[in-house]
Amino acid sequence: MQAISHPPTSGVAAVDRALCVLSALANGNGSLSLKEIANNTGLHKSTILRLIASLIHAHAVAQQPDGRYVLGPAVARFHAAYMRSFSLSHWTVAALHELVRTTGESAAFYVRQGEFRLCLHRIASPHAVRDSIETGDLLPLDRGAAGRVLQAYMHTGDPALGEQIRNEQVLLLAGDRSPELAGIAAPVFGPLEDVLGAITLIVPLQRVQRSWIAPVRESARALSRQLGGQFPLAGSPNTDESTAAPLSSFDPD
Repeated sequence: MQAISHPPTSGVAAVDRALCVLSALANGNGSLSLKEIANNTGLHKSTILRLIASLIHAHAVAQQPDGRYVLGPAVARFHAAYMRSFSLSHWTVAALHELVRTTGESAAFYVRQGEFRLCLHRIASPHAVRDSIETGDLLPLDRGAAGRVLQAYMHTGDPALGEQIRNEQVLLLAGDRSPELAGIAAPVFGPLEDVLGAITLIVPLQRVQRSWIAPVRESARALSRQLGGQFPLAGSPNTDESTAAPLSSFDPD
């Protein structure tokens, strides 16, 4: 398990430390012992015990019969209130607008719909020559960058390509669904580390640029954080120039 840095104490130190304990429990595999919390927070056991006593009183932490600690029922209430406080659509559409502003190309958000992928949101490029995809369109899962990304986290489709996507957490693919289009897609994660969908840049082949790989991946990471999720650790180091091997010829200038 990845260690959690000791929190800064620019605010109230006790609150910072309590939040550090809650973060350790949230990142744990179901439950943690006192020793495991100490290892993952850098806090002394005596400090943790004092913090946990307050957190248990607030129902933010619970102690199991075996002595291990878990998040308490108050966290579920906080999560429900958080989910009511914002619209998934609001954050997603804002992210798409930012990608269009940055690149000048169309951006879309796809979710799995049975054996297909649904274009849940789409912001059009200002260029006259652009893709014809519209919000509400159903497209195949096994074609296009977004479909391949969704397949990768379902562990279906091409196993080698799926592993590469999970390692690099982004995919640039040309001519897979349409010979005139390229796509750059990255997964968006929810609070339970589940894939909510794929954010995608849809570009005419003659205009696609490898430099857009980084903003698409960063957009997916930022949207994941806004929706309460986070990117899992990649299986291999990420680099801005890395792409999954295209399934059709692509050699942009």
